[in-house]
Parts: sequence; C-alpha cells; structure tokens
Amino acid sequence: MTSIAARRTQGVGIILLAFVAFISLGLPDGLLGVAWPSIRADFERPLDSLGLLMASSTLGYLTSSFFSGRLMAKLGVGMLLAASCFATGCALLAYTLVPSWWFMVAFGVLAGLGAGAIDAGLNTYIAANYGEGLMQWLHASFGVGVTLGPIIMTAGINSFESWRVGYMIVGAAQVLLAACFALTASRWKRLPTSETEPEQRLTDYRTSLRHTLRQPSVWLSLLLFFLYVGVEVTLGQWVYSLLTESRGISPETAGLWAGSYWGTFTIGRIVAGLYARRVSSDLLIRISILTAFIGAVMLAWNPAEWVSLLGIAIVGFAVAPIFPALVSGTEARVGAQHAANTIGMQISAAGLAIAVIPGLAGVLARIFSLEILPWYLIVTIILLAVCYVLANRYHEKQKR
Repeated sequence: MTSIAARRTQGVGIILLAFVAFISLGLPDGLLGVAWPSIRADFERPLDSLGLLMASSTLGYLTSSFFSGRLMAKLGVGMLLAASCFATGCALLAYTLVPSWWFMVAFGVLAGLGAGAIDAGLNTYIAANYGEGLMQWLHASFGVGVTLGPIIMTAGINSFESWRVGYMIVGAAQVLLAACFALTASRWKRLPTSETEPEQRLTDYRTSLRHTLRQPSVWLSLLLFFLYVGVEVTLGQWVYSLLTESRGISPETAGLWAGSYWGTFTIGRIVAGLYARRVSSDLLIRISILTAFIGAVMLAWNPAEWVSLLGIAIVGFAVAPIFPALVSGTEARVGAQHAANTIGMQISAAGLAIAVIPGLAGVLARIFSLEILPWYLIVTIILLAVCYVLANRYHEKQKR
C-alpha cells in the first residue's frame, strides 16, 4: 500500500510537470498574432507572408508529431520534453538575432520540431493513462500559455518598442524549462497507482501505421482535427490585425482583446474539466460548435465595437473544450489498436491546419480585405459541424 501511495504522489508531480509543459507550448503561439504587424514592418513583408513562417514551423511540427510514438519509446517522455523545450527555446531566441526574414523562416522549422513532439507525446501519454477531465485541464494549461503570450508581447512592444523582447523572454523561459525536464526525466515512467488498473494501455499496442491508415474512421478523425484547429488558430492569429488595421481599434485595446480570446479559451477548458464526467463528450462538442458559430456571426456582423469584441470572447470560450474532447474520444472512434497511431497523426493534421487555414485566410485578406476573416471563420465552423456529424454516423454504423 505504501508503494502504491508513493506512486500516486509521483503521479501528481508528473501531472503538474505536464501542465507546465503545455503552458510552455502555448506561449509562442500567443506571441505571433500580436507581433506579426511589427515583424512584417521590420522585414518589409506583405500581409500574407505570415503563411510562410507558419508553413516552415508546420514542416517541423508534422515531422516530430508523426513520429512521436517512436521518439517517446526511444527517449522516454521526460527527455522528449527536455529536447523539445530546448529546440523551441533556441529557435525563439534565434528569431531575435536573425538579419533577414528568410533566416526567421528557417528557424521556424526548429520551433515546429520542438512543439510537435511535446504536443503529440503528452496527448498520447495523458490519453493512455488518465481521464477526459485531466485532458481538458492539460489543454487549459496550453490556454494559460497562449493567454500570457499576447500580454508579454504587448508589454514588450509598448515598453521597449520591439517585438524581439517578447521572444527573448519566452525563449529564455523555454531553455530553463528544458533543464527542469532533463533533471526529472527518470520520473516520467508511468507506474500503476492501484491494484485494479488495466494491464494494456493505448501505448502498448504496436499496430502498423499502414494498417491504421486503411481505416476510414481514421481519415475522418484527421479531418476533424484539421478543421477544428483551423478555427482556433485563424482567429487567434488574425484578430489583432483585424482590430487594429481594419477596425481602427488602438493597439493597447486590441492586444487586450487578443489576450481575452485566449483567456476565455482557457476558462472554457477549466470549466469543461470540471464537468467532463457529468456531460457526454458528444453533447459538449455539439454545444461548443453551435456557440462558436454564434460568436463568429457577432464578429462578422459588427454593429458596434462591443458586439465584435464580445463575439471574440464567445468563440474563445466555445471552441476550448473541442480539441481535448476529440483526443479523449479517439479510442471510441477508431478502436483501441489504432488509437495511439491516430493520436499522433491527429496532431500532425492539426499542425498542417495551422499552416494551411490561417495562411489561406491571409491570402484572402490581401485579395479582398481583413473583413473577409470573420466570414471565412464562419464557413470553417460549418464544415467542422458537417464533418463531426459524418464521423458520428460512421461510428454508429460500425457498431451495428
């Protein structure tokens, strides 16, 4: 019994470290949306050049997340976190030193490698060993990081008139975290905390990727993640530019509301974690999609400044529980033998969406205007709803 109690205590410490890891994962994502107008001015780049930086980071992200299972098996979760934080930290610090735009794009690959490995590795680890409530709180930690990011960047620009200060602060913090994870690497081996835990977890299956990719349910899952992350990141990356460059809102106010998007996003995941056992994932996802649609319509309608700002906060709160709920439901959609493979590929699909969907939004904004962005968001939410309905129908058909 003493041994089991000690293992439970160790498990609490590991969970806290996982939360810290996801805070660190969210910080860089929160920086870019606020920093982008200053970055493109410094390097004299057009509005849609953001897509190039996101594409380079996605290349690294897709690579590391797709092979996260092998990396986790070879390095262990602790060392994987240490290496990932170190890679991301070095890339962010390099952003502040590069002499030209193309060097920044190149270091985006390194930043993506770090982010993809930590994202896929921790999602698989938590899905295999813990419940949906903890998955929601893990992703709430990401929300904490992505909420702090705009605040840090806004403070850096206002106080020092430079976007580089924000990246210096977060890059240094990432390197420090890497050292912390390296020192605690041996504690990441998952041990039983009760005598009745199942012997075989998702991470114990050794199904080939080829076999997994033959399942139609897997492809529907990948599309779900592609569309969902497109919704989440498009608004997060472009809302500051929309408010300042199209709607004439001051940089200080716009930075605050860009942060509010991620703030309500974080609150949404905390609340979802509290109610995860009382409300079905299906109902939670359906309500979230509908509410996000209402918020996006408010942002597009824009009869008054407060309506569009409230719409931003509503979308952030509404979309928050969707990603963790979809990750936790992976086993139900694709089967236990394909779940570990699918989770890694879902994270890859999410990474692809980060480059493609916000990047396409930038192209459309350059052709038309930034006011096209809320309507683009509405269409993406509708496609997400349709895909979710199709995935559920296929799942029910397979059960018969």
